[in-house]
Amino acid sequence: MASSDGSCPTPSPGAGAGSSKSNTSNIGAEVEAFMRRKILPRNAPGNRSDIGWKHGTPSETNPRKIVCNYCKSGISGVYRFKHHLAGTQKDCAPCVAVSDEVRKEMLLLVYSLQEKLVKKSRFSLEEEESIASEVEKRKGIEVDNNPKNIFKKGRIANQTTINAIFNKNVREEACLDICTFLYNNAIPFNVLKGEEFPKMCESIARHGPGFKPPSYHEARVKYLKIKYDKTMELIEEYKAEWKKVGCTIMTDGWTDRRRRSIINFCVNSPMGTVFLKSIDASHITKTAEKIFKMLDEVVEEVGEENVVQVVTDNAANYKAAGEMLMEKRKKLY
Repeated sequence: MASSDGSCPTPSPGAGAGSSKSNTSNIGAEVEAFMRRKILPRNAPGNRSDIGWKHGTPSETNPRKIVCNYCKSGISGVYRFKHHLAGTQKDCAPCVAVSDEVRKEMLLLVYSLQEKLVKKSRFSLEEEESIASEVEKRKGIEVDNNPKNIFKKGRIANQTTINAIFNKNVREEACLDICTFLYNNAIPFNVLKGEEFPKMCESIARHGPGFKPPSYHEARVKYLKIKYDKTMELIEEYKAEWKKVGCTIMTDGWTDRRRRSIINFCVNSPMGTVFLKSIDASHITKTAEKIFKMLDEVVEEVGEENVVQVVTDNAANYKAAGEMLMEKRKKLY
């Protein structure tokens, strides 16, 4: 503000210096307080933000140990604890009491974390190889891209992969469950040799965690009908082949464990063999006339114009029935 005589007022000595000194003191105090503040690690008590701590509590005897809320097991470290919940059996036993929902959540979590680690490892490897390649080119040395290159092979072989971490132990657990199912239900081991079994396992694996198996009702009604319809469609394809190239009717007589006499009728063509039907002949006297009647009905069902020959046992009654069949249907032999 100007004075009455028009001159400017002169500030009192030390006024501005005092204010500046005060501000400097405040800033210094804040910096000192910040430096004294204890920065807690992420998983230290009071600063546990990892999602794994939602499902466990710190051990009273060892703060770094987590007690599982479900099975009460003590696991060292939150990393192992998440694998414990996910059931991967990596460095710890799987939780036997955790719900499927939590197990699936933890499995997806450790899977995604490991996937990021693998991508980062691969990126570093590619970057290193790119730099090495550029250096070699500048030196005028030809770069060897052969996959048998020892350096490359060693580095690639040492890359951490998700399959290497999880698959071994997870497969053991799955195989034990499958075999337990076979043992408890008296299912013959030969089912493991069929092509349907590995196909079934592949389908379940593609679905991933949380697969819901078919119910009792679905197995005996819904999917049985679907499979029946597909089988009938396949048989129609075989029948179309019979009309083109002809077919052979084959009979097979045998006795089961209950001493029942069974006769199977099959139809063979270049496309393959189809089971047509089975007859319980335990209460039938196997005379030539009775066998002839059965064979004649099968020929009629398949279509005489499609049948080239009929193959039976070489017993006397079957031979006589064959003669009677050829007498009635001249084109057969």
